[in-house]
Amino acid sequence: MKATIERAVLLKSLGHVQSVVERRNTIPILSNVLIEADGSGHLKLMATDLDLQVVETIAAKVDTPGTTTVSAHTLFEIARKLPEGAEVSLNAADGKMQVKAGRSNFNLPTLPRDDFPMIAEGDLPTSFALPVATLIQIIDKTRFAISTEETRYYLNGIFLHAAEDASGAVLKAAATDGHRLARVTVAQPEGAAGMPDVIVPRKCVAEIRKLLDEAEGNVEISLSPTKIRFMLGNAILTSKLIDGTFPDYSRVIPTANDKLLKVDPKGFAQAVDRVSTIASEKTRAVKMTLDRDRVTLSVTSPENGTAAEELPGDYGADGMEIGFNAKYLGDILGQVDGDTVELHLADANAPTLIREGEKSAALYVLMPMRV
Repeated sequence: MKATIERAVLLKSLGHVQSVVERRNTIPILSNVLIEADGSGHLKLMATDLDLQVVETIAAKVDTPGTTTVSAHTLFEIARKLPEGAEVSLNAADGKMQVKAGRSNFNLPTLPRDDFPMIAEGDLPTSFALPVATLIQIIDKTRFAISTEETRYYLNGIFLHAAEDASGAVLKAAATDGHRLARVTVAQPEGAAGMPDVIVPRKCVAEIRKLLDEAEGNVEISLSPTKIRFMLGNAILTSKLIDGTFPDYSRVIPTANDKLLKVDPKGFAQAVDRVSTIASEKTRAVKMTLDRDRVTLSVTSPENGTAAEELPGDYGADGMEIGFNAKYLGDILGQVDGDTVELHLADANAPTLIREGEKSAALYVLMPMRV
């Protein structure tokens, strides 16, 4: 295999595929990126961790078509350190790959392509397209609530399912770690009706989100009960889905919380951040005291002292006190785009519903803490 490619093009593509590769691998070939040069002037780069696979096709000058595999992280670091504007020559033969650019010359060991594992997609009967902006919205407004607790593996991803609500056919995405819930509802794209309920793993969510930053137009999504494929631009990402049952999260969304607080989300988030400076790492608890048109935030820490801050809020119900984890509250407030956030409260022990308004696509539920 022999090909020449611009350093910037190679670096960008390697950046997409090499992040899939785990740093430590018991199977050596999984540390490698598959590079395939074809006769039509393209290089195909592929990386996998056996659960997730990314393939990207880029333009190159191909002198000799062929395929090899080489260390993904090493090649990425070489490309990163080469001077801007460099032309990179890749020449693979006899178990080695020569990488040349200007006066730099590297010889890297390769492994045969026949050992490189591929994820068999099988049949993906459901297919639909989502605008890039919509998929970014779905991911950004839910992924912070994905559980990192491996024992509850079925919470380690975003739950995607088709549903019907008052506005008609919708696509819903939800994530929860048991302390907070995030849900986004968007119009159901054509082709999504009757799709299986799926849980998209956390790593797949992170990798597709990186690709979305440079994508435009629509993302083609195809799925089955066990696999999902995203096609955007020159990249194709295929992932296994989490084999588990997501809990019926609708049961924890409160519908009868009768105390309403309206407040500026940015000022609120900054105040929460300030008073939580002295909160202990263990609890991170902040107390909210609600009075007429006023919110007082306070933190008491045996080691670090006390902190309090008062801010205006639109509140007309009976006074109450409630505690929240400051980080969880801050994460939710960070996703609110508008000038007002609504907190629908019941009492100090009941879950609180947080949203921008009745019409907003995103909705959050936060469990209170004892303070």
